[in-house]
Amino acid sequence: MADFGYDVADYIDIDPVFGTLADFDRLVTAAHARGLRVILDYVPNHSSDRHPWFLESRASRDNAKRDWYIWCDPAPDGGPPNNWLSEFGGPAWNLDEATGQYWYHAYLPEQPDLNWRNPQVQDAMLEVLRFWLDRGVDGFRVDAIHHLIEDERLRDNPPDPDWKPGMSPARRVIRTHTMDQPEVQEMVAAMRRVADAYPGKRLLIGEAYLPIDRLMAYYGAGLSGFQLPFNFHLLSTRWDAAAIATLVDRYEAALPTGAWPNWVLGNHDRSRLASRLGPAQARVAAMLLMTLRGTPTIYQGEEIGMTDVPIPPERVQDPWERRVPGLGLGRDPVRTPMQWEAGIGAGFTTAVEPWLPLARNWSSVNVAAQERDASSMLSLYRALLALRRAEPALSVGAYVSVVAGAPDVLAYDRWDEATGRRLRIALNLGDAPQMLSGFAPGAKVLLSNYLDDRSGSTQGTVPLRPAEGIVLEMPTGA
Repeated sequence: MADFGYDVADYIDIDPVFGTLADFDRLVTAAHARGLRVILDYVPNHSSDRHPWFLESRASRDNAKRDWYIWCDPAPDGGPPNNWLSEFGGPAWNLDEATGQYWYHAYLPEQPDLNWRNPQVQDAMLEVLRFWLDRGVDGFRVDAIHHLIEDERLRDNPPDPDWKPGMSPARRVIRTHTMDQPEVQEMVAAMRRVADAYPGKRLLIGEAYLPIDRLMAYYGAGLSGFQLPFNFHLLSTRWDAAAIATLVDRYEAALPTGAWPNWVLGNHDRSRLASRLGPAQARVAAMLLMTLRGTPTIYQGEEIGMTDVPIPPERVQDPWERRVPGLGLGRDPVRTPMQWEAGIGAGFTTAVEPWLPLARNWSSVNVAAQERDASSMLSLYRALLALRRAEPALSVGAYVSVVAGAPDVLAYDRWDEATGRRLRIALNLGDAPQMLSGFAPGAKVLLSNYLDDRSGSTQGTVPLRPAEGIVLEMPTGA
């Protein structure tokens, strides 16, 4: 595992570290018995350099699988064929001395890119989807989909004039010819056709860090692509009411007709919410994520307010941090073990020392402790989930932006068109109290992220405490 398993040596088996296919089948059966869906991480862009396909491809220039990967002769000076850069630093080309050609890798040299222009590769990788769908999985998160195809002419990427020292070395160039090529959409549509051939609804989620206008293409013509192209834009937007309101309006306006939105506030690549925003605003962020229109994605551990964990140099696992140290690009701090309880290994493992260190606060910040605390972050997430299930206005209703009329306050309505029921969400993104006015008498607070009792009707004004978010039931006709 050169990159946490994103270097796949066998697409149709389970790594013995984790168990067997029989174990996996039991997991799927048990999950389905509990009403849970199972989504797999599918890594189509690259395999491991230990995959039999690559070992064959590397064997000789005339091997039948040579064209399953991207090979190129050296430049006239013997160096890499062009200026393409690896996401993890350095050239994106690695020389195979035995055959005298370079192979392309968008990530590590141990992760050679598959050549999706080759129909045989397409067939083999679509067969991987069928293998797991036949075993009952409910869908896939499709990794790094925007890297799937590169410029056929291997043209140099243009330099990025905005790059500065201290930024990721990969950002020295604008990835015009190595990301989001037009042919990617054909491959997305092919994946969707495979999923749609199975009974029930099989979900495809696409990982693509792209501007909003380009992201929309991944829904596909006539919604024939991903049901959910991941929307990561909240991750890079300032924690500011006006900035977030503008983002939400832009995203909603860009959605194709009938497309379903989604929102992400944390994942395995970005700093945790409680570290980025602080514990108080992390509770506001939870309310934002769970009340916007669309599917929310919660990264494990956010529901208990886990924080980034400092990783000493001798414990670093992430190849990105090892290759480009000191720039804060490493992902280990957000990938530490889930904190289930106060016992050994936080209930995640009985090992004396897990692969990454536990947070120092694991004995107090854990699921078991928060289940006993009615005001905990876990209790807040459960209250928000219960409210979403109970209120069609939140689960499927329309989104309408609202001018809050107060500094640092983000406000919007969720409206159930079938019943006319309207809920107003007001989020104080600042650390000072705010007063909202202009409400018709009779608005009721259904939930505060403080999780205390704010029941009773308003009389035209609503106070907000620092870092408070509320959901209000608006009177009919308001």
